[in-house]
Amino acid sequence: MEDPAQDGRSQLIVEKHEQLPPSPPQTEENGSESSEEVDIPLPPPTTTPTEVLDLDKKTPDAHVPRDPRLIRLTGVHPFNVEAPLSALFNEGFLTSPELFYVRNHGAVPEVKDEEIPDWEFTVEGLVEKPLSLTLRQLMAEYEQITCPITLVCAGNRRKEQNQVRKSKGFSWGPAGLSTALFTGVAMSDLIKKARPCKKAKYVCMEGADELPNGFYGTSVKLNWVMDPNRGMMLSYMMNGEMLRPDHGKPLRAVIPGQIGGRSVKWLKKLIVTAAPSDNWYHIYDNRVLPTMISPELSANEPKWWVDERYAIYDLSTNSAIAFPAHEEQVSLSDGPEKYRAKGYAYGGGGRRVTRVELSLDKGQSWRLADIDYPEDRYRDVPDQILYGGRLDMSWRESCFCWCQWSLDFSVSELADAKDIVVRAMDESMNVQPKDMYWSVLGMMNNPWFRVTISREHDYLRFEHPTQPALMPGGWMERVKKAGGDLMNGHWGEKVAGEEERRDAVEQNEEISMTKEGLKTEITIDELRKHDNEQDPWFVVNGQVYNGAAFLKDHPGGAQSIISAAGLDSTDEFMAIHSETAKAMMPTYHIGTLDSSSKIAISETPSAITSDSPRPTFLNPRFWNTARLHSKKQISSDTIIFTFTLEHPTQTLGLPVGQHLMIRLRDPVSREAIIRPYTPISEITRAGYLEVLIKLYLDPATNPGKMSKAMSALPLGHGVDFKGPIGKFTYLGKGLCSINGTEKRVRKFAMICGGSGITPIFQVFRAVMRDKDDSTKCTILNGNRLVGDILCREDLDALLKGNEGRGEIIHTLTRAPECWEGLRGRINAELVQKHIECSEDTLVLICGPETLEKSIHVVLKEQGWKDDQILFF
Repeated sequence: MEDPAQDGRSQLIVEKHEQLPPSPPQTEENGSESSEEVDIPLPPPTTTPTEVLDLDKKTPDAHVPRDPRLIRLTGVHPFNVEAPLSALFNEGFLTSPELFYVRNHGAVPEVKDEEIPDWEFTVEGLVEKPLSLTLRQLMAEYEQITCPITLVCAGNRRKEQNQVRKSKGFSWGPAGLSTALFTGVAMSDLIKKARPCKKAKYVCMEGADELPNGFYGTSVKLNWVMDPNRGMMLSYMMNGEMLRPDHGKPLRAVIPGQIGGRSVKWLKKLIVTAAPSDNWYHIYDNRVLPTMISPELSANEPKWWVDERYAIYDLSTNSAIAFPAHEEQVSLSDGPEKYRAKGYAYGGGGRRVTRVELSLDKGQSWRLADIDYPEDRYRDVPDQILYGGRLDMSWRESCFCWCQWSLDFSVSELADAKDIVVRAMDESMNVQPKDMYWSVLGMMNNPWFRVTISREHDYLRFEHPTQPALMPGGWMERVKKAGGDLMNGHWGEKVAGEEERRDAVEQNEEISMTKEGLKTEITIDELRKHDNEQDPWFVVNGQVYNGAAFLKDHPGGAQSIISAAGLDSTDEFMAIHSETAKAMMPTYHIGTLDSSSKIAISETPSAITSDSPRPTFLNPRFWNTARLHSKKQISSDTIIFTFTLEHPTQTLGLPVGQHLMIRLRDPVSREAIIRPYTPISEITRAGYLEVLIKLYLDPATNPGKMSKAMSALPLGHGVDFKGPIGKFTYLGKGLCSINGTEKRVRKFAMICGGSGITPIFQVFRAVMRDKDDSTKCTILNGNRLVGDILCREDLDALLKGNEGRGEIIHTLTRAPECWEGLRGRINAELVQKHIECSEDTLVLICGPETLEKSIHVVLKEQGWKDDQILFF
C-alpha cells in the first residue's frame, strides 16, 4: 500500500501551541530549526471532531468530541474503541488522532485548554530531590524530543480467544494498535534530576482518572527508564498537535515496545519505589496467567494475580492480514490476474521484525513477504527539529513501530487454496506460534493470523477470524456454531483419521439456551411488535425468547419480563440468573435476531434521555445514572451509600416491597455486575437514594464482585439503576399485590438474616408508620454477632407506640456473654413458637440461600402452603 505521506515531500514547519512557552533554544550541536524538505512519513490528513456524539451526551464524557467511525467495544461508556482495520491500514504508517485506538477504564478527566500550562505532576518516592513540575516548566527546562512510536493494547486480537472460551476481557479485533509522532521529554531526564536512592528499582506511574478501584497506575523497571535505547518519555503532543482528551490530554507516559497499559494517560505522579506498583490495575490487569487457570480459579485464588512473573511488559511478536479484508470478494471471470496481500507486523521491546511469511497450504510451505520499515526513514534525518522536539532517532537501532508487509499471489492459486496464513519473526527469533495460548484475561494473543478463502460461483470470498466487539461474522464464529473444536490444531476443521483429544484449554461446556434445530430468523421490527405485557419477547445473546408462558411463575415477578420486552437483556440475564434458569431457556426460545437487527438492537439507547426533569427517577426498562454522594460506615463490613438523583425534586419511584437493580462494570473485563437491592431511604424522599450494603471482602471467603466494586467506588462516580422490580407490593392496610393479584393479610411473619433485613425493614416501616393500619408484624432476625444486626435503632424506634402490632426477635449464633437475647440459628422450634400458621398470614423471607432453603422446609413441615410464603 502506498504511504500517503509519500505522495509529496512535505516541509517541516513547526509551530508550538500558542499558550505554551517555547522549548529551550537549540544549539549547533543538537540541531536547529529547519524548513528543509525531508523524506519521512508525516501524519495523514486529520479533521478534529467538534461535535459530541449523541451516545456520549448522557455520559461523564459529554465534553469529548469523537469520530463516529470508531467501533465501540464496551458499549456506550467507558470509551474503548478500535478503528475499522481497513481504515486504520489505509491511513498509512501514522494514525490520525481521531482513528487512534482508545483504552479508557472510566471517565475522561476534563482539562480546559487554559489549564494545560499549569497542569502539575510530581516525581516522588525513593528520591533525594522530589520534584513538583507544571507542564510549562517541563517544556521550558528540559530538552524536547520527537519519536514515532506504535502503541498496542495487550488485548489486541482478543476476540479470537473469546471465541474459544470467554476470557475476562472484552473483544478487541486486530486493530487495537496505532502509531503517532510523540513529542515530549525523556523520562530519564526527570528521574536523573530527582536522584533515585540506592534501593530504588521501579518507577510507578499514576494518572488522574479516578476509577472504582482508585486512580489508574502501573510501573516499569527503573533500569529500563534510564536506558536511552528503551525510549521511555513523557509526551504532551501527538502528530504535532496537543494531546486530545481520550489520548491523555495534557500529559501522558509513552512506553515504547511494551503493552499500551504501561503508557499511563493524564499523568500526575512518577513514584520511584523498591517494589512493583501495588495499584489495583497493575495487579489485576495486564497479566497472562498460566493457560490452565480458569476464570473461576483466578477469582478464588488471588495468589495468581500477585505473582509478578505473570505481569506482561514487552509486546509479543504479532502480525495480521489487512487485505484481503473481511468479506472482500475477487472476481474469477473478469478480475485481476494478481492479488496483493497486505498487512502489518510488530515486535516487542525494541526488537525488529526480520521476516514475515505467508502460506497457502496451512504452513506446509512458506513465502517471504516484502517488508517496508517507514520508521527507518527517520533515522536517516539527523539534526532535525520536528514538531518542536529533536528527532531523536539517528543513533538508536531499537524498533518501536509497526511495519507493513505485502506479497503478490496469482488469483488462480488463491482459487485453489482454502486459506492464507501469516506469521512474523523478530531479530531474537521469536516467532508467532501456530496454536493459541488461551489465558484468563485473553491478552497477548498472537497465533498465526488466518483468512479463509471460499469459492462461490465465479468469485472468491475472504473471511477473517472474527469481527470486533459484538459484531457478527468470522470463520471462528462459523466453526464454533458448527460444533468444531477451535483448539484441535486444525482451526476447528475435522481431519480424516483424527482422534478426539482434549487440549489444555477445554471448550466451554456452556448450558445451551437455544432450542435444537430452530432456524427461525427474527427482525427488529418483529421483535418490537411484542413490546407489550401480553406477549413479551426479549433478547439474550442475540436469541429471541417469548416470556408470556413464564409471567406468572417468574421468581422476580412478571414485571421483570415485561420490562425487558423488545429489548436486549443480555447483561441483566447473564449477571443474575443461575445455571438452572439458563437450562430452562430452550422452552421459551423462538428464534435468532438477523444480522442487521443484532447491530440495531446493540445501538438502542440504554437510558432515558429527556430535556425536562422526570418526576420519578426509576424506570423498569432503562438504566439511569445517580452519583455517589457519600458513604457512611455503620459496621465493620456494612456501609450506607447515598446517591444523588438527577435533580433535587425528583423522587425514587419505588413502591413498598419492590426492589431495584444496581449495575457496575468490572474494571478489567467491563462485564456487567448486576445485583438487586432494596433501599432503606424513605420512598417519598426527594433528590436522594440510600442503599445499605453488606460487603463481603474477606479473601478467605472469595470476595464478591459487587462488594469489591462498591467498596472501591469513589465519591462522585456514576452508578446505574433500574426498577422497580419484584412480584410483591404492599399497598397499605393489609392489602398486598402479588404478581398483580391482590391479597388481604392480617399479619406478616418476617424471617430474615444479615442484609436481608432491608426489604423486610421497608415493609415493616410502612405498616408501623400508618397508625390506621391494624396489620401485625413479627420479625425473626438471625445474625452472627451483635454488630451484624442492621437497622437495629430504626427498627426499635418504629416499635415505640406499636408494641401491640409489632414484635422483633433477634437471635445470634456467636453471641457475647452479655447478650440477653436468643442464641442459635432460626430453626423449626423458634418459628413454631413465634409464628402461628393461619390463612390470613403471609411469610416474607429474605436472607442467605441456606437460610431460605432451611426455613422453606420448616414452614412446609408445619403446614404452610406455598401461596403463603414469599421469597424476596
